This record gives sequence, structure tokens and C-alpha cells, in this order.
Amino acid sequence: MAGLSDTQIVIPVALAGRGYGVTIEPGLLDRIATCAASFLASYGAERRVPFVADSNTHREFGQTVEQGLATAGLTIDWFVVEPGEGAKSWGILERLTDWLLDLGVTRSDHVFALGGGVVGDLTGFACAVTKRGCGFVQIPTTLLAQVDSSVGGKTAINTGAGKNLIGAFHQPAAVLIDPLVLDTLPNREMRAGYAEVLKYGLLGDAEFFAWLESNGSKVLAREPAALTHAIATSIRAKARIVAEDERETSGVRALLNLGHTFGHALEAETGFSNTLLHGEAVAMGMVLAARYSALRGDLPLADAQLVAQAVSASGVPTNITELGLKCDGARLVDHMRHDKKMEGGTLPFLLLKSIGAAYLARDVDLSDVAAFLDGELQVDAKISA
Repeated sequence: MAGLSDTQIVIPVALAGRGYGVTIEPGLLDRIATCAASFLASYGAERRVPFVADSNTHREFGQTVEQGLATAGLTIDWFVVEPGEGAKSWGILERLTDWLLDLGVTRSDHVFALGGGVVGDLTGFACAVTKRGCGFVQIPTTLLAQVDSSVGGKTAINTGAGKNLIGAFHQPAAVLIDPLVLDTLPNREMRAGYAEVLKYGLLGDAEFFAWLESNGSKVLAREPAALTHAIATSIRAKARIVAEDERETSGVRALLNLGHTFGHALEAETGFSNTLLHGEAVAMGMVLAARYSALRGDLPLADAQLVAQAVSASGVPTNITELGLKCDGARLVDHMRHDKKMEGGTLPFLLLKSIGAAYLARDVDLSDVAAFLDGELQVDAKISA
């Protein structure tokens, strides 16, 4: 693995009485017994530490974590799921909660989620409902999870009605990030995670977006300084928003959904499969949000083109025609109607006024969105990058 600076960065997520820290430290996984000591205190020779992982992460990092905990005289009990959104299901949730109860997990214990967003969402929700709430620690191993899903306490599973419709707000006790684990991340997953990094620039930090225009290739290449800066800047942005609006009641936290309404519809149409990864869907969703904002006259066309160029430069497609969808705009809008943000028959949309200035539009006509998407499905040359 490439080496990073030995500097440890701790970013606080300031919540009233329940704040926690996000630790970014290269090599953290090798020193897990020390870094997570306070969350391991309830375990000992007689009790194994519960870890949830997908099979890829378990294969890649399981031995490292086991050896790290062995230095403290601890052993691990593993709950391993298959990779992908299919793990976020009622059936897997039932198996996981039964497993936690069989282990005798108490409300003062901590369960460890080692993996990407799927593992974190599943583990967090299981911990939210087991004994009405037990502790958990996030150890995210993908860029997307490190900069987004591991921070903020949103946990959920998927159902036939849609993505993340069954869940709870349940904050982790800590988030432990080792940037070195990204050296093993497939390039496609890295590009997908980078979409969430771009999102922070688009929604509220034009200076960061400009920095990414110049340094995004270094982040994707996992160059140490650029990667650490991108992760830390993204987490600080999310921590500020979560602290201001933890449960998405004031509209501030809704800004984090930029690209997600369009993106979730694309995910649903592709069956939440590897055809379109979540981060890829968000990236395409941000391009669509920018183009739709331009069509409404909210965003200069030049800015919409910059968004598309930034996404394209990361290696993610910007035109939904590339997905080969066999549907029209109305079908994609039907997927949106199942969005958990629907309010009284109206779906708020995250749109852009400029690079770095997102806003929540509550006046969007879904038939207008369907017509816009019909144009996108035919590749509207006027607003293509």
C-alpha cells in the first residue's frame, strides 16, 4: 500500500449530548485494538467481538483486523453478507438481529461495521432496533462510505417499494477511517465514491469544486495528500450540516440529497444492480439536476456544462442514454413518487443556482420532470456536455 502522512485527523460531529468523532489515520486498521480501545472494553476472553462485513471486505481485511485485536487478547465473531444492495433486505436484517441476540449483545456493547455503505446501513439499522438501540462503530472501506454514508446516522434497508424506505436515525459511536484501505478498492468503486466528494463542492463550496477540477485526478489516483484533503473536507462539510439538521427537519440536511432523486430513479429502473452503482447514479443525478436547473433558468448553462465535465472527467457517464434504458420519462418519475421525501403529493428537488449554491425547490411539476427526462433519453444536444 502507498504510504500516507502519519498525521491523525479527528473531526467532531457535534450533536447535543451524543457527539462523536471521525478519525482519519493511515494504518488505523493495523492498530484497531488501540484506536477502538474504548469501544472494545466490554469484551474479553469470554466474549467475541461482533463484526459485520461483506465477503469481499472480509477476504481483504479480515485477517488484518483479527491480528490487530489479537494483540489485545480479543477474537472476532463474523457476520458476512454477499456484496451489493441485496444484503439490505428484511431477510438479512432478521438473520443479523437474531445473530446479535444469540451473541448476547447488550445496549452498552458496540458492533463493528467493516465495509461500504451497504454494510454500514444494514449494521446501523440492526443496532438501532436490537434491544431498542445498541452501539456501533463504522469502519468504512470505500470512498463513498468514508465521505458520506458512514457519517450522520442514516441507516436503512431496501424493500420492493424502493431504496432505504425502512430505517432509522441511529448515530455511530465513532467512525474510524483508514485511507490506506482504498488502495485495494476497484477503480470503478473509487469513481463512484468520488461523486459524493464532488457533491460537497456543488452543494455549498465552490472553492472546493474548483480545487477538485484541478486535483480530482490525484484523488482518483489515491495520491496521499490530495486523497486525505478530499476526505477530510467532505467529512467536515457533512458534519456541519448534520449538526445543524440531524433528522432532516429544517431542510438544511436535504442539501445532501443533491443528485439522489434522479439517481434513485435510475437505480430503481436498473434493479439496484451492478449495472449502475449508487455513486454512479448520484453522479448522473447531479448532471441531470444541473441540466434541469439550467432548463428552468435557475443555473447558467455554462455551469451545467461544468458539472457534466467534472463528472465525465472522473470516468462516469453523463448521458443516461448510455444505460440503455427501455423506458420513458414518466416511468422514471413513477419511481420518484416512492421517494421518502414526498410531502403531500409534492416532491422537493435539490437544484442549483450556481456552482456551490444548491437549494430545495418545492414548486417542481413532475410532469415537467418527465418531459425533461424524455428529452434526456433522446440526448438533448442543447444541454449535453
